[in-house]
Parts: sequence; C-alpha cells; structure tokens
Amino acid sequence: MIKRLVVSFISICVVMLIIAIGLDRWISWRTQDYIYDEVQELPYRQVGVVLGTAKYYRTGVINQYYLYRMQGAINAYNSGKVKYLLLSGDNALQSYNEPMTMRRDLMAAGIPSSDIVLDYAGFRTLDSIVRTRKVFDTNDFLIITQRFHCERALFIALHMGIQAQCFAVPSPKDILTVRVREIFARLGALNDLYLLKRQPRFLGPLIPIPAVHNIADDAQGYPAVTPEQLLTLQQTLAAEKKAAEKKTLTSDR
Repeated sequence: MIKRLVVSFISICVVMLIIAIGLDRWISWRTQDYIYDEVQELPYRQVGVVLGTAKYYRTGVINQYYLYRMQGAINAYNSGKVKYLLLSGDNALQSYNEPMTMRRDLMAAGIPSSDIVLDYAGFRTLDSIVRTRKVFDTNDFLIITQRFHCERALFIALHMGIQAQCFAVPSPKDILTVRVREIFARLGALNDLYLLKRQPRFLGPLIPIPAVHNIADDAQGYPAVTPEQLLTLQQTLAAEKKAAEKKTLTSDR
C-alpha cells in the first residue's frame, strides 16, 4: 500500500513537471517572433520600456542583469531605435527606488532627462506592461530585458492585446538558478492571466508620452542605505509584524 502511494506521488510529480516544462516551452515558442538579439535589427519604436531590477544584491555585489539592461537601453537609444525610455520598476520602499536608480545611471551615460520617463508602480512584469499601455498611452513599444524575461513580458502583452517587441540583452553566465525560477514565474503569470485575471496594482491618470517630468536633482535614489542596513531594516520590520500578530492572537483569546 505504501509503495503504491509512493509510486503514485512520484508519478503525479513527474506529470506536473512535464506540464510545467511544456508550458514554459509553449510561452517561448509563442513569443519567439517578437524578440531581437541585435540592436541593428530592432524596428524603430517611439518608446523603449526598461524592466527594472535591483542594482545591487543584498551582499552589496552589483547585479549583472541590471548592468546588461542599462547597456541595452543605452545602445537602443544611441542607435536611434527608440526616442524615449520608460523606466518601470519597484519603488515600494523609500530606500529602494529602481526607476530613479536607472534614471541616474542613464543620465550619467549621456541620455537627456527629457527623454526619460519614470514608472514607479512597475511592481511586477504584468504591472509594467499593462501600465505602459493604459497609463502612458503607448502601444507597439520595445521592451528591454533578458530573453527569458522578454518571453514572459511578451506573452502578457499578447494576451492583453498589446503590441510589443523585445530587445533581448545578454544574461550572466550563471543563469541556471534564475532560469529555473522563471518556470515558476511563468506558471504564476498564467495563473494571473487565465484564472485570477489580475490587473495592475495601481493605474491612475493618463500620462501620455512624451510628457514633462520635473524631478529634483537631490531626489532620493538607491542605495539611500547600504545593503546591510536594508537587510537589518527588513528583519526589524518582520520582527515587528510577528510581534503584532502575536499580540492580536493573545487579545483574541
């Protein structure tokens, strides 16, 4: 009996793994015609959407995925393939601001601030893609990120009826762990699109591109605190949350 249960459990796991890999491959196949690897092959689009990621890991080491995306954005802009760069990323904490960090690095590379637009509510890939269409009134845009991320972003765009292409920038060599995580991210995206039918966390008023964005030169950017301080802050917040939950449970008794 136990042996039969073990065999059944293993069989179910194998089937689920095959389905997950099959869906992963389907998303790659579905989006392959919209991805470009070379900057000279890119079609001209008014807006290039740079999908954000942290500039540094918690250890303080610089994130190679970030560097490749910044270089891809610079190459696309300097080659005349895009006129404006929409920097879409997470700004959930005061000490963590992906769009502002990208803006400062791109301006340091010579891209004028007048051609840079910031999206502070790009919490997820779905948010970034849908907000580009619904908030920034932009369709048929160019996404800039790594190939595996391109595929998920484009699949979301296709499902939402949004026209987009993607410039696939290089990935670091140690991509295996990230690529495995991407399979689960794609399953999450399918769940969001087909079952939960999720929309962006925030939309807001229409902000067509081009638009004027006045940002103070001394506006806070990342890292406003060191990675070590950020980790300590996160641990403190987690401890406070745990204490509050414990207090609530005690009061309910």
